Parts: sequence; C-alpha cells; structure tokens
Amino acid sequence: MAAHRKPRQRSTGGTTARTAATIALAGAATATGFDGTGHAEPNLTPTQVKAKVDKLYQEAEAATEKYNGAKEKAKTAETRLATLQDEAARRTEKLNSAREALGSMAAAQYRDGGLDPALHLALSSDPDRYLDGAEFVERAGTRQASSVASVRKQLREIEQLRGAAHIELTSLKSRQAELRKHRTTITGKLDSARRLLSQLTAEERARLTESDTARASRTSTGARDGLMAPSSATTQAPNSRAAAAVSYAYSKLGSPYVWGATGPDAFDCSGLIQAAYRSAGVSLPRTTYAQIGAGQRVSRSELLPGDLVFFYSGISHVGLYVGNGQMVHAPNPSAPVRVAPISEMPFAGATRVV
Repeated sequence: MAAHRKPRQRSTGGTTARTAATIALAGAATATGFDGTGHAEPNLTPTQVKAKVDKLYQEAEAATEKYNGAKEKAKTAETRLATLQDEAARRTEKLNSAREALGSMAAAQYRDGGLDPALHLALSSDPDRYLDGAEFVERAGTRQASSVASVRKQLREIEQLRGAAHIELTSLKSRQAELRKHRTTITGKLDSARRLLSQLTAEERARLTESDTARASRTSTGARDGLMAPSSATTQAPNSRAAAAVSYAYSKLGSPYVWGATGPDAFDCSGLIQAAYRSAGVSLPRTTYAQIGAGQRVSRSELLPGDLVFFYSGISHVGLYVGNGQMVHAPNPSAPVRVAPISEMPFAGATRVV
C-alpha cells in the first residue's frame, strides 16, 4: 500500500495588500454597475452622490467583514486538512511496515512446512529442547495474532482520517466559494461608488471632500479643539496594553484604507484594531462581529481610551476610542486612517478587551 501523498493545496491566504489596493482603487473602465447595469444615474446633485457613495462604502465594508471571516475559516480548514493528511501519511507508512513484518512471518511458516507438533516431538533428538521451543512458537503465534489485530485497527484509523480529510476538503471548497462571492460584492460596490463619483466635476468632488480632508489634517496633528492628545489618551488608558494599542493607532494616522489589510502600511477597520492590540501583545479576532465579543461590554458613558467602539446594526465598523468622544479608525477607500467623532456613525456598542 503506497504512502498517501498530500495533494497540493492552492493558497487561500487571500488578496495581498497590494492587490487589494489595486482592486479597491483602480477599477475597470468597462465595469458594470453592481446591479448589472453601467448607466449613470441622471440629475443627481453632488450631495445625493455623496450620500449614495457613503452607503456603498458602508455596504462594501459589511461585505469586507464577511470576507475576512470566511478567509479565517478557510485558513483554519486548510490547516486542519494538512494536519489530517500528514497524520494519514505517517500512519500509512507505519501500516506498511507492520504488513511487511506479517509477510515475513507468513513466509517463515511456509518454509517451515507446518508439521504436526506431535511429529516434531517424535522426530526431535532432544524432546526437552523441543518442548521449550514449542512454548516459544506458541508465544510467537500470540504475537502474530496481535500484529494482525493491530494492522486491522490501523486500517480503520486511516480510513477515519481520510474521511475526516474529505470533510475538511469540502469545507475548504465551500469557504473558497464564499470568499469569491464576498470579493465580487466588495468590488461591485466599490466600482459603483467610483462610477458615481466620476459623474461629478473635479471641483464638485473637491468640495465634497474638502471638509473631510481638512478634518483629517487637523486631527492628525492634534490641533483640533477638544481632541485628546496622544500622550493624554495613553495616560488615561486603563492599563499599559490599552495605552500601547492607542499609541499604535495614532502612529498609523494617514495610512490608506485597503479592504482585507491588517497592516503594517494599510488597513481595513477591523484590521487596524487587530494590529493595534497585536502590537500590545493581545490577540484579537479578525472581524468586527467577533471583536465585539472579545472582551467586557461597556456603555457609551463608561468609555476609556483603548476601548473598541462599534457601529451599525450589523456590527460592520469598528474604531479605537481615544477619549473626548473621539476614535481612531480606518473609514473607507475615500479616506485614510484618521481621528473622528464616534457620533458620526450609528453607535452599536463598545468592548474593553484588556
């Protein structure tokens, strides 16, 4: 029986930050709308365009969190599959060795001729020595029976391992299909947002983003009135790990938003949170809907620097609270990591992870 060989698995590590940035920011000139059409919506004011674009970004982020979750599950399934295949291969090698040993026993018995024990005793020139040998043969027979039983058990275990590996392979394929579905949703939403923005003149786009750009510039330097400076935020954090996470988040102000990215140079919203606490030696789940359950829930009035703040009914966005009603977060492809008021989105809850 040949040793099992693992089939080579296609990596499910997902899109790199560089590829994701290309998808998120470049787009295709021939892309159609997410609803299957490529027609521009007529007579929309710049304000209406911005509202629609903001909604598309929020929907794309919700799909991004689902993508991140499916990616984690695919990685887990891939790891389990590889472990099962390695174990099946190892046990198959052990089984082959046991079978060879049984074959050697059978060949020896065949060469011996299988004479009746009484005849062996009659022909023996040393009956006492023969009787001692017969006792050894009986013990050897017991060992042989045990070896046969062991081989049968190993066969059953290998079949169970292969069955489990088949289940994991099915799960992996399902997760990969889920990844493709969410990727299509994300790119469709972002393409639609780009097409809407392309309807505006450069001057109109500049006016729409002017206030956001100015705010990002002011808050990144700590000059905005009411903004807690990084040193104050870290001082008021409940412990050193929360302070370290806050410090990391401040250090990433201005970094681009890229869906699926966890740093060090680009982030999506939950990727920024995961990276901030990873820098403090704390492991957090990958997705917003998992992160909200990773610590102790706190009310809005109890917030301290380092707490995670969540938004929207589907828990599709997260930021890192830094005090005075402010958070550091990765908003969407139109804006870099920045400080913003937690009041700018529908508040859904908060968690203190350390």
